[in-house]
Amino acid sequence: MASLLRNAARMQPTITRAIRTQAPMARRSMASQTPPRNATAAAMAQAPESSGYEQPFFPDEPTGPMIRTEIPGPESKKAIIELDKIFETRSLNMMTNYQNSYGNYIADLDGNVLLDVYAQIASIPVGYSNPSLMLSATSPEMISAIINRPAMGNFPQHDWAEILETGMLKVAPKGCNQVFTALAGSDANELAFKAAFMWRRRQERGGPDVEFTEEEIRTAMNNQKPGSPDMSILSFKTGFHGRLFGSLSTTRSKPIHKLDIPAFDWPQASFPHLKYPLEQHAEENAKEEQRCLEEVEHLLKTFHSPPAAVIVEPIQSEGGDNHASPAFFQGLRAVTRKHNVLLIVDEVQTGVGATGKFWAHEHWNLQDPPDMVTFSKKAQTAGYYFGNSELRPNKPYRQFNTWMGDPARALLFRAIIQEIERLNLVQNTAETGDYLYNGLTDLSKRYPKEIQNLRGTFIAWDSPRRDEVLKKAKGVGINIGGSGEKAVRLRPMLIFQKKHADILMDGLEKIFKS
Repeated sequence: MASLLRNAARMQPTITRAIRTQAPMARRSMASQTPPRNATAAAMAQAPESSGYEQPFFPDEPTGPMIRTEIPGPESKKAIIELDKIFETRSLNMMTNYQNSYGNYIADLDGNVLLDVYAQIASIPVGYSNPSLMLSATSPEMISAIINRPAMGNFPQHDWAEILETGMLKVAPKGCNQVFTALAGSDANELAFKAAFMWRRRQERGGPDVEFTEEEIRTAMNNQKPGSPDMSILSFKTGFHGRLFGSLSTTRSKPIHKLDIPAFDWPQASFPHLKYPLEQHAEENAKEEQRCLEEVEHLLKTFHSPPAAVIVEPIQSEGGDNHASPAFFQGLRAVTRKHNVLLIVDEVQTGVGATGKFWAHEHWNLQDPPDMVTFSKKAQTAGYYFGNSELRPNKPYRQFNTWMGDPARALLFRAIIQEIERLNLVQNTAETGDYLYNGLTDLSKRYPKEIQNLRGTFIAWDSPRRDEVLKKAKGVGINIGGSGEKAVRLRPMLIFQKKHADILMDGLEKIFKS
């Protein structure tokens, strides 16, 4: 094993030079012989030149989409038939050739190249086949993490603290200096719930050194009180926090997620339903937010299963891209503090630069930070940040599983952070977001029936023919997604630029005219 790592270390300079010096298209297709290998190259050759007013982050990226066939095309249809024999395909969006996908563009098996403003449900941060991430993937420490995947709770690797400190803790939200790593967003939220419950019971017992009673030990094994206490997590209507049992009990976005699955009897409060344009409905919206805050406080005081925490998304993503003002979240922080209830901010979809801040809750200007912030998606790993050491369990194995995250993914997040900083991508997202929002505002004036309730931070709008728009978008070279009942949501990567926004808006106008 030692010799293997030595060989990998010796190979690294060669690999690095190879990636840096290969021709751009060779770099993109180096991992695959899947035809058509030159789909993105063809798009580069045939697409019209962009206006050239900004330096591209991926100089050899396609200059626009290219559509060769219907989507799915013949090769994709064959692949779908084969896959359906062994794997669920009814939720399939498109069959993708990732080795031919590059930058902001996603390719399929038929040579079609689409501008991707959905990005694997908001999960790709710095572009497909990013060369910097490829370098990270070939490092000896990445190789070791993959093939010697450690059980982190029992056998953490020697440099785990350094990986965390130079990676995910480098971008920790204000007030957080610790992290518990996890496998996925649902897992991160469930672990945060457990931390909240243990914190509450620790308070009720009188401190971390108070031992469990014999009755608690006995009843816990029978899922009975007091060992299995009567507590809850308060969430919001139309919110989404995952599909595991605890996280699913707080998910309220769509019935299809929850049907037939037993759930905890936990409370839900109304999330503000704002009217747009915001400046024309300021008084009404303020009253709506106050109504929702009063409902939260009422539930905290009266619900039969006392909430240990409130979980909220900065923007309700799956539920329809629903927004609230900073004043609402400031009020929510105040009411949770008033009633000694933890505030968990679910940044699984909104985090890692997606809203023009590294963490979306930074837009709220909170003086008192959240107790826990969960993350995943663009981080390519998962977990929750926290600052209060009382949120650590008082005994080992209480917050535990075999993997407790994945060091390979933590290394990847570190490389993503470095790429974001190198290219100043959070600032780019803020500037491009303003440009796109202004362009969509103009478009909505020309097509008011097509773009309704345009909203920002995460840009989305309501469409009376949403599903038709999403389907037609592929025909004009745009991969886009929806949320809720009628929202079109944009989830571009952090490398999305003004030239890409122009392509998107041109494509949308073609759809609106059709």
